[in-house]
Amino acid sequence: MAVEKQVPTRGRRGRPRIITPERIAEAGIKIGLADITFVGVAAELGVSHMALYKHVPNLQELKRIVAAEIFNRWQIPEVGDGEYDGLESYLAAFTASLRTLVKTYPGLAPYLIRRAAATPSMMAKIHAHHCRVGQVFGISKADAQWVLAMVAFHCIAVADTVYSTAKISSASLSEDSADNAEIEADFELGMRTLIAGALLRLNDASARLR
Repeated sequence: MAVEKQVPTRGRRGRPRIITPERIAEAGIKIGLADITFVGVAAELGVSHMALYKHVPNLQELKRIVAAEIFNRWQIPEVGDGEYDGLESYLAAFTASLRTLVKTYPGLAPYLIRRAAATPSMMAKIHAHHCRVGQVFGISKADAQWVLAMVAFHCIAVADTVYSTAKISSASLSEDSADNAEIEADFELGMRTLIAGALLRLNDASARLR
């Protein structure tokens, strides 16, 4: 009697995970942070919103995941590459980049300006940046943190106001209108004035400690 040869069966490969933090972030970025809903992200992922709830507990956390991914992708202007004449020049480039970030991603500002809204990965990136700026420009980490936080706070707040207003008025104002150009020029001048004042105060404080 012939014995049937047993052929080992291969285990079935599991289905690839549809819902991952990376895919959630991608879907959220595509929709836009200001317009995110559970239903919208779930639809983008091709799953039910109840399935998404199993991975993310609430809308606030969903937005935090997306905000963190946007921030972590942001390329902060490099420090110490010889491109900047000094700290003032660097801060001008830093605020210009930050202004573009806020303009590009409506709804991001609260996650940048409120420490409680930032994720651990965002805080780690900010901390590393403070340390690097202090090291390169010969100031303490505390001073670097103060001056960067000062200019960043005002830049984010003004940018959020300016570009939110521009979005509301987009029906009556073209992108290259004289009004928009004037606002951008005023924004730039305001940031440079703020930076100059912050550095003056920083220098005065350093002089008193000598």
